[in-house]
Amino acid sequence: MSADPPADRPTDRPAGEPAPDDRSDHEPPPSGIDPARALLGQLRADARALGRRAAERRAQRGARSGGPDVGPRSGAEPDDRDPQPLASTVQRLTDERGWAEGLSAGGVLSRWADVVGPEVAAHCAVEHLDGGVLTVRADSTAWATQVRLLAATLVRRLNEECGDGSVGRVVVLGPGRPTWRKGAWHVPGRGPRDTYG
Repeated sequence: MSADPPADRPTDRPAGEPAPDDRSDHEPPPSGIDPARALLGQLRADARALGRRAAERRAQRGARSGGPDVGPRSGAEPDDRDPQPLASTVQRLTDERGWAEGLSAGGVLSRWADVVGPEVAAHCAVEHLDGGVLTVRADSTAWATQVRLLAATLVRRLNEECGDGSVGRVVVLGPGRPTWRKGAWHVPGRGPRDTYG
């Protein structure tokens, strides 16, 4: 028993309707590539739409900030994103944070004995460096006088060794006198008078 009716036998179809297996010449045969092509076309259209929306957002951000939003671009010339030498990175960080004065003070304090020599360093100690004024305390009045005479030379040497402009002036203090004040309360008076001086 055959499923196909014989060609000479009439069928129950109305006249003019093609048979289910009859295809017109202009329709391509269905295959698995057609749905893939349709999906690829849809994906490309979606990608173009996303690109347009991203470009519009960049243009809007640029309009809000007053200029075009170009973002970081790579080029043939070196820029801040390239590896940098450590010295230039530390220098930039020092300048941005305002650490230059503190670092120069640290350099003066750490190199004091190298700059003035071991004999002067044994009798004069740096108390602090503030605003380019270096305060030194001597352990005797004789050493205080000697260092005062050498103040201009000290300023020049310290600027050569620790950076130009790190020290502008040297203030030399004599030995400190002992205090007789104890506690929070005291009675005003002349104190020990001529004992120390």
